Amino acid sequence: MKCNFFLFFIPVFVTAQSPGDSLHLDSLFQSYFLPGEPGGAVLLVKENKIIYQRGFGLVNTHAKKPVTTKTLFNIGSISKTFVAYGILRLAQEKKLSLDDELDRYFPDFKKKYIAWKVKLIHLLTHTSGIPDSRRVKEEHDFYLTAKDEENFAPLKQTEKLEFEPGTKYRYSNPAFNGLALIIEQVTGRKWQDYIREIIFQPSGMLSSTITDGPYPETNVAHGYIKNKEGGFDELDYGEEPTFAAAGNGGVWSSVEELWKYEQAIQQHIFLDSNRITQSRTVYLFPDWKDSTTSKLGLSWFITREMNQDITGHTGSQGGFISDYCWLPEKKIFYVLLCNTPKPIREIRHNLFIALEHNNWLD
Repeated sequence: MKCNFFLFFIPVFVTAQSPGDSLHLDSLFQSYFLPGEPGGAVLLVKENKIIYQRGFGLVNTHAKKPVTTKTLFNIGSISKTFVAYGILRLAQEKKLSLDDELDRYFPDFKKKYIAWKVKLIHLLTHTSGIPDSRRVKEEHDFYLTAKDEENFAPLKQTEKLEFEPGTKYRYSNPAFNGLALIIEQVTGRKWQDYIREIIFQPSGMLSSTITDGPYPETNVAHGYIKNKEGGFDELDYGEEPTFAAAGNGGVWSSVEELWKYEQAIQQHIFLDSNRITQSRTVYLFPDWKDSTTSKLGLSWFITREMNQDITGHTGSQGGFISDYCWLPEKKIFYVLLCNTPKPIREIRHNLFIALEHNNWLD
């Protein structure tokens, strides 16, 4: 089923009279991003109006191209939300169920009882109990090019669960490689193409893309880490193992297009309201035994900071790091994408202090 709804976007730019000026956001972000170095892009929205957006630093240290709000970054684990919505769309269309056992899709698990116990809902909520048995350090060169299938394969050799599914939380990257493979089994096509059709296109994310083997080499930021000499070394595809695996972190997007994504979520463009609400509500398991309460919806983290409820996700892969936050009570959206590691939680906290001082969090 194709979605026939399309969003109409009106670009809003920060001017001298913008509300963002009163927050002194330039000085805040400039303290973290230095000229002539890899940088990042930020976008802040209040009540559906973009009140601040700006790029800092360089897309590529060789070409010296500046970052803009249209620059595509690898968004790391925020990609998992796209995979989750692909699964939820198929559930909405009754092509699968979140209670399906893994054995339905992966009958080659070494221990059948594991594939019978673990359900799709457990993969979506990082509660499967299947350990990440990939030998990434030992097999560094293999994982430089290993895609979703190769990253999920070691999990099928699991001999023993770490805990009973649905009782504890353990973050799992290969779980989402497996979910991406399930999308391919059900649809009979590449999961990247499916996400483009059901999410990117109706949401207006026309520049965004997804890794499929080598990452896009043009029109995207490169990831960097600082070396001992004070310069920067590239760290993305070809240098960082598991980068070619896309289900856990293969989406490339800009701050502008992630705002389009958020609008599409809120307007139920590619999924009905019940499924969207389900994705952003903490999923409660009846036999929970973890020492901390669950903070997970269906891939989204539902947390609280400075007395504000936040629905969001962070991402980190190679030299890229990102932060995506929606504050539903205040109708504030914030996204930061960087192509070199930055203290994203510290930056978010300082931003929220600025918002609080301007009475935006009252």
